[in-house]
Amino acid sequence: MDEFVLALAARGVTDRWVGQQRAWLGELLAFAQVPVWQVGPGDVDGWLAAARDRGAGTQTRGQMAQAVYRFYAFVEARHGRWLEEATGRPVLQPVDEFNRPRRLSQVGVRLPPSAGEAEALFGAWRAWLPRTPGRGFLVAARDYVAASLWRRVGLRINETVRLEVGDWYPQVGVHGVLHVRWGKGARGSGPRQRLVPAIDGVDRLLAWWLTEVRPQFGDGPAGGRAALLPSRRHAPGGGWCAACAVTLRQGLAVAVERWLPAWSGRLTPHPLRHLCASYLYERGVRLEAIGALLGHVWLSTTARYVHVPTERIERCWQEANARVAGRLLDTAGAAGPL
Repeated sequence: MDEFVLALAARGVTDRWVGQQRAWLGELLAFAQVPVWQVGPGDVDGWLAAARDRGAGTQTRGQMAQAVYRFYAFVEARHGRWLEEATGRPVLQPVDEFNRPRRLSQVGVRLPPSAGEAEALFGAWRAWLPRTPGRGFLVAARDYVAASLWRRVGLRINETVRLEVGDWYPQVGVHGVLHVRWGKGARGSGPRQRLVPAIDGVDRLLAWWLTEVRPQFGDGPAGGRAALLPSRRHAPGGGWCAACAVTLRQGLAVAVERWLPAWSGRLTPHPLRHLCASYLYERGVRLEAIGALLGHVWLSTTARYVHVPTERIERCWQEANARVAGRLLDTAGAAGPL
């Protein structure tokens, strides 16, 4: 186990990610009550089933299975021959095609609301803000700005809560850019930074927020290191805490329940990233540009975020048929008498 952890550290992954991998492997061995080389598919079956009964979701169980698969691939590559000679049995990969959880289906899980539904939600939310009394206005405005960043430029929630005032550069580019310093890294590779252009009205939204609303929080002259979206439960010293993300999630949930009840309990921050990708794609933005905005490395990842409405499919089909018919008519005309 220590050699496996050292190998992961040599790849440059984060300590937090390594710790999670080791914790899951420890859970499996405690569940199986046998040495590493005696763990079989049945042990993984029972372990993952028990995790499901405890409430672990499909994505979490997939990550657990992947950690076990990765560890046993390491054992087989580094110590397989020695273990077979010492124990008289080959190392068996206990995660196979039968017990490896499937990835979450995009349909019904990550499917975002329609553009009309989103506009109805945010329009009602925006109109309600001036009527919010007292300090409740500051909290409601902060939650609205956060949700707008998820919807308009596809920020992740953990990227949002770590934004600082100094991460906004209004003079860069046409609309200004946000410097996202805590982007998600693949497989624990650490933060991946990117510049996010303030398109789709985000520039005007941030100008309003920073000039008219943000100063009212009165959290001291922290300058550029102050949180862009502050919270009374924000960690001291310019840091952040998980409670901030929980607060923003709750703000979105309350708004959805009030103004888009059909999506109550289903619309979370991440589907708004899907909504952003689908909205931009519908307007002709290319996949590579959408992927760069969302912080994706692979276009295959971005493609899973784009949900094409059936109306567009039908429209494209009709346009394709019209083009084919036009070419056939042109060909027939060219073949006729001069």
